[in-house]
Amino acid sequence: MRPFFLLILLFVTTSQIVVAQKYRTAVGPRFESNKIGLSVQQKVHERGTIEGIASLGEREYSGTLLYEWHFPLLGERFNYYLGAGAHVGNLKDQGVFTGADAILGIEYKVNGLPFLLSADIKPAFHISHEDWVGLSSGVSIRYVIVKEKKKKNPIWPFGKKDTDKKKRRSDDDKPTIFDILKGKEQ
Repeated sequence: MRPFFLLILLFVTTSQIVVAQKYRTAVGPRFESNKIGLSVQQKVHERGTIEGIASLGEREYSGTLLYEWHFPLLGERFNYYLGAGAHVGNLKDQGVFTGADAILGIEYKVNGLPFLLSADIKPAFHISHEDWVGLSSGVSIRYVIVKEKKKKNPIWPFGKKDTDKKKRRSDDDKPTIFDILKGKEQ
C-alpha cells in the first residue's frame, strides 16, 4: 500500500505543472437532480475560471456565479476543480432568496472535439428559502466557443535560433572570427 501511495503522490505533484484548461470560453446545458439550466464558463487566468449557471426548477429559478480553481488529474484534458460563489433566485411561494455555494467536480475536454464533459456536487446555503441547506449534483455538456491559443514549442532550447545567416549578417556588419577563418570577405 505504501508504494502505491507514493506513486499517486508523485503523479499528483508532477501533474500540477501542466496547464489545466484547453479552452477560453465554453457554454452548454446543465442537468441537476431536479433542475435544468445553462452553464457558461470563462477562463480568467492559467488555472481559474468563472462559471455562471442559470437554472430552472419546478418551483424556482436561480442564477449562480462561481469562481473555480482547476487542477490537472491525468494530463491537461482531465481536471478536477473546486470553487465557491453566490446565488440569487426566486421561489414560487416565498419570493426572492440568496445564498452561498461551493462546488467540487471533474472535467474532461474531449480529444479532437470541441466539447467539455463535467460532473460535480454543489452544496448551497440559502437565506430566505424553505430549505436552508441544499446539496445538488449536476452534469454539464459544454461546447467550446473560444479555444486556447496553442503555444509553439521551440525545438531549439537556448532562445531564438537564427536560421538565416544573411539576415544576421545584415544586423552585424563586422566579420566574426569564424568568417575570417573560413576566408569569407565582406
